[in-house]
Amino acid sequence: MSEPIVIVGGGLAAGTAAVELREAGHDGYVVLLAAEDHVPYERPPLSKGYLLGEKPADATHVQPREWYDEHGIDLRTGTSALAVDLEAKSVATDDGPVRFGKLLIATGARARRLPLESTDALDVLYLRSMEESTTLHERLGEGHHLLVVGGGWIGMEVAATARQLGTTVTVVEPAEQPMLAALGAEVAARFAEVHRGHGVDLRTGTSVERLDGANAVLTDGSSVSPDTVLVGVGAVPNEELARDAGLEVDNGVVVDAGLRSSHPDVYAAGDVARAVHPLLGEKIRVEHWQNAISQGKAAAHALLGEDVSYEDLPYFFTDQYDLGMEFFGHVPDGSVVRVEPGDSDTSFAAWWLRGDDPVAAMHVNQWDRSDELRDRVRQTWAT
Repeated sequence: MSEPIVIVGGGLAAGTAAVELREAGHDGYVVLLAAEDHVPYERPPLSKGYLLGEKPADATHVQPREWYDEHGIDLRTGTSALAVDLEAKSVATDDGPVRFGKLLIATGARARRLPLESTDALDVLYLRSMEESTTLHERLGEGHHLLVVGGGWIGMEVAATARQLGTTVTVVEPAEQPMLAALGAEVAARFAEVHRGHGVDLRTGTSVERLDGANAVLTDGSSVSPDTVLVGVGAVPNEELARDAGLEVDNGVVVDAGLRSSHPDVYAAGDVARAVHPLLGEKIRVEHWQNAISQGKAAAHALLGEDVSYEDLPYFFTDQYDLGMEFFGHVPDGSVVRVEPGDSDTSFAAWWLRGDDPVAAMHVNQWDRSDELRDRVRQTWAT
């Protein structure tokens, strides 16, 4: 019997890779080590449908637990990978070593922490796991005041969900606009206007200096008195397992276009992978839902010895109130953004241009343009 394929991770990339192995016809032994007590699940609902209370926990699962049993996947939930021995080709766990023929590291990322500690009157929360989303949901609704630290994707999605539940919401963001780095000033200002229109107290150019009892003292000298603080200031790749094993890491596990690490039998996919992109000509790490799915599938084929070149362009989406947005591409330094108005204030498209060529594009509530935007951006990068 050949040595098993071992997958480390309990998120979307890990679960998708396991499914793809079976759909590709692989009938060998597969072990999936998931540190959380859940079957592999996707995380976007944690700030949207699940947090809102409209999507049950099992709707986030890549597959139900029965699927893993029926397809012969040795799924071990609540089992952390403690170390990887590349010479022995084994993964250490609390239950003993697990040998592998090929290894996929899909350990994802964790919330970036700030030096803010809960007080007797204020709880400081983060959002990355099902349990954290459940806890946050219990703090939302009429009569609650949520302070969101950070105006990135997670922070603004949570703000929108919280307002839909009737929560008083204050958002603080050090930059001039929320989501400024990703969207640029003009587009970010449109999202800021929508949030303010829905009652969010959005304060830019400031952040939290310290928590003092029931107050959050801001760097501009003002203060806020919420009952819960949510920190959403980005994520850090869970690269320690790979680094300690001696694999090359650099803001993620460094992999080639075939998702192979610096060891020939070890691969990485999803939020933790920093992959050489054949079209973009650089290494990128993408923390988005579609990338986790696509890289999980690609990694499965690479694990089976197929020639893989992962060339999907970055794609992400967000839903905030009545705004649905899709983004395609990659924005290099020096790009210029051009906004095309739509037929309403909540309908428009934006193009990021290098010269006359679109390197990225997004639309808001123009769903019939998705294919057009994606294809035009890909054409730029493919030539």
